[in-house]
Amino acid sequence: QVQLVESGGGLVQAGGSLNLTCVPPRPIFSFNAMGWYRQAPGDQRAMVALMVAGDKTYYSDSVRGRFTLPRDVMKNTLILQMTNLRPEDTGVYYCHARIKTDQYWGQGIQVTVSS
Repeated sequence: QVQLVESGGGLVQAGGSLNLTCVPPRPIFSFNAMGWYRQAPGDQRAMVALMVAGDKTYYSDSVRGRFTLPRDVMKNTLILQMTNLRPEDTGVYYCHARIKTDQYWGQGIQVTVSS
């Protein structure tokens, strides 16, 4: 079992910034993919940012240029840096990790962007 520990989130005004962190129980580079998904009210869970094979990072069209997905290797932490936040970024954010075909999810963390 892989438990992903998430932190960060909260309430922020539009235009503001927020960081989410995810700490896995094993080295980040041991995963085939790792990143963040978002589920807005009434919507399905969708990819926000995903690092694949340790070096390629993909972003959804709605966040590209505003969000980045750096890694803190010393702390073995994956960070979702969110800037210029918009009300439509509101939702529950889930850390995700994959090893081959096995997928793991964090418990989810709420981000609310007020207009």
